[in-house]
Amino acid sequence: MSTIVDTQRLAFILNELRLPAIKQIWPRFAEQADKEAWPATRFLAALAEHEISERDRRRIERHLAEARLPPGKTLDNFDFTAVPMISKAHIMALCAGDSWLEKGANLIMIGGPGGGKSHLAAAIGMALIEGGWRVLFTRTSDLVQKLQVARRELALESAIAKLDKYHLLVLDDLAYVTKDQAETSVLFELISARYERRSTLITANQPFGDWSRVFPDPAMTLAAVDRLVHHATIFEMNVESYRRRAALQRQST
Repeated sequence: MSTIVDTQRLAFILNELRLPAIKQIWPRFAEQADKEAWPATRFLAALAEHEISERDRRRIERHLAEARLPPGKTLDNFDFTAVPMISKAHIMALCAGDSWLEKGANLIMIGGPGGGKSHLAAAIGMALIEGGWRVLFTRTSDLVQKLQVARRELALESAIAKLDKYHLLVLDDLAYVTKDQAETSVLFELISARYERRSTLITANQPFGDWSRVFPDPAMTLAAVDRLVHHATIFEMNVESYRRRAALQRQST
């Protein structure tokens, strides 16, 4: 009877302490500890390590869900041979995140459609999440529309502040923002707010000289580029479209 009471009491205590993984696993660990004559310190350490491991797993699951990464885009299936100007070692170093995310530095990927920019951006985001960082991947036009709504509701500052929780904000397809003063204004405010504070990854089809198609005001164009490139690693990915290569390969087989 006392064993049953102790077990129920322990379940209650573990609930109060918010230790769900230990609550689930301790009977199995206790049985193994009894069989193998574990000292108390080993038993406690095993339980604590399991709890930490489960917390890490759940955290990564939550952060992957909120990141909205396109599915299936990983470093393992990115074809580095198709983009010879990109060093795999350099990308792997960036995936550690520490040296540049802490400084609010940026990544910029420029090249024609189908060159692997979005895939590589998503793959970096995935690796960073697995390393404990928080990431949000979004089409630039989608986020700009949400920020425009926030501005109309007099909540733009709050909406931009909420994005601070993401160590890396991936703005995919910068070029597809329409050349509209309202849209480019909120985009510029976002870039300015994150400058030297939080990191941004930009993918764009046009070189910097053509960004005037995005920002209608020349002064705004220069200011936006200046803030983005000040602390940035820039990748020029001018290669043949991956989709076109894949289509040609299918035709030849």
